Amino acid sequence: MVNLNPYLSFRTETREALEFYRTALGGTVEVMPFGDMPMPDLPQGAENLVMHGSLTTEHGLTLMAADSPEGMMPYEAPSGGVTVALTGGSADREYIAAAYEKLSEGASDVLPFEPAPWGDVYGSLKDKYGVSWMFDCGTPESEAAAAQAGQQG
Repeated sequence: MVNLNPYLSFRTETREALEFYRTALGGTVEVMPFGDMPMPDLPQGAENLVMHGSLTTEHGLTLMAADSPEGMMPYEAPSGGVTVALTGGSADREYIAAAYEKLSEGASDVLPFEPAPWGDVYGSLKDKYGVSWMFDCGTPESEAAAAQAGQQG
């Protein structure tokens, strides 16, 4: 099975960010610090930074992240052209709404999670780490309309 997963880049906040995302999405955080790898040119103070981290949830979601130690690798700040999307059907609404609520703490550019013109419930925000998120879940009505359109096509 092939997976496509967001991989976020932080300057030094990966542990903190993954724990924050865990409070919003649930799951388990795993981190591998730079200091666990044989790296002779590791900058002083970088040994506890995260070389690779992941959050894996009970819903099958995986979010990965790493720190970018000064002088070791270029730091790529979150881009407005990349958005992490959390989507699902009407049965997922409670989970998605709770994630939206938690991720809105300290967020900017917040669009409320509410009924959208296309029939789903939609919202978006830029979290306190600068990562853009969008949230979308179907409603029984939008799912019924999509099923009916599929039968006609």
